[in-house]
Amino acid sequence: MRSFEGQFSDNRPLKRTREEKVRLLAELKETIRTMKPHTSPELRTSIAGKIKELEADLAAPPPPPRERRVPSHQQDQFGNGPRGPRRTPRPPRDF
Repeated sequence: MRSFEGQFSDNRPLKRTREEKVRLLAELKETIRTMKPHTSPELRTSIAGKIKELEADLAAPPPPPRERRVPSHQQDQFGNGPRGPRRTPRPPRDF
């Protein structure tokens, strides 16, 4: 049973840094190189597919550094002024 939507146990891809991807690519290449001849062809094709996917991902240019990115809340340029209070404060209670 789920406690809330979007928790880590959901079926969603892991976000890896570039260094982690390079390390994983090296590990997968080592794994496929050291496989025994009787290893199932499905496992070989699965690992080869992951290697190709990681190589394509690493061949793409890296995203710009955070200080040059435009924050998502500033992209639409709507309502950039100071915000007012979300709700009006309650009047004091009289006893």
